[in-house]
Amino acid sequence: MRITVCCTDTKTAPWLEGLRAALPGAEVQDWRPGAPQADHAVEWAPPQAFLDEQAGLKGIFNIGAGVDALMKLRLPAQALLVRLDDAGMSVQMAEFVCHAVIRHFRELDGYERDAAAGKWGFRKPRSRADCPVGVLGLGVLGQRVAQALAGFEFPVRGWSRSARDVPGVQCFRGAAQFGDFLAGTRVLVNLLPLTPETQDILDRDTLSRLLPGGYLINVARGAHLVDEDLIALLDSGHLAGAALDVFRTEPLPADHPFWRHPKITVTPHTSARTLRDESIAQIARKIVALERGEPIAGVVDRHKGY
Repeated sequence: MRITVCCTDTKTAPWLEGLRAALPGAEVQDWRPGAPQADHAVEWAPPQAFLDEQAGLKGIFNIGAGVDALMKLRLPAQALLVRLDDAGMSVQMAEFVCHAVIRHFRELDGYERDAAAGKWGFRKPRSRADCPVGVLGLGVLGQRVAQALAGFEFPVRGWSRSARDVPGVQCFRGAAQFGDFLAGTRVLVNLLPLTPETQDILDRDTLSRLLPGGYLINVARGAHLVDEDLIALLDSGHLAGAALDVFRTEPLPADHPFWRHPKITVTPHTSARTLRDESIAQIARKIVALERGEPIAGVVDRHKGY
């Protein structure tokens, strides 16, 4: 069995070493143009030339949860496109989102400003009942985030394209229930996959349906958000703030208004990083299962885009 690794802007040596240790019977090589045909590929942001050359792949394993960039390429028709199910990312995402929600709810950003100004003062405690949190997207990451938030006794709502049943979460589904989901949400957490249907979904229409004083946390993809619509709603006072971890252009350009807006917190796409050892172990298990003809989790539906 031959495995090729093609990871743009990523050091491949640790991946090669880890895969060789996890799959001692396999030939694992870094891809170079003209390389022999492989059975499976482990990749991140590969060039089209790689996919054109490796036309006989049985499995393409993405070292991240999102596959939107891959869906723009021509993929071998017979290859299974496989994303990471979790590999340590869901707990990181739950940590990040809970921190962002609590920081806003407890007004810790205000206390940070007070401390910088040498000011000692208190803010009136808020009621969790007045801060329903809506999680947009209830996949592996979304469900973990929703349940973590429920553990802090926030009223938690979740929306997904198809029906979900998540303990402790009020679930909504489909276009018919999207408006009701938004209308009862004050803090909106976006964890949707990026597809043609979800691009620009965080626009003026969507965000203006949130309860007054709403707050946005975007940890999915920058192309979900219409930047100028967010700024307009922040400036109007309808939204109280936003925590943004993903952007249309990354790194975020130095002249982008998000850097300077007083109601926006910017972080550098760090909400959930790929953990290499956990990812290698998961990918190796899936490759072995595929070779045995067994079903695996994480196979992307190319029609849906996730």
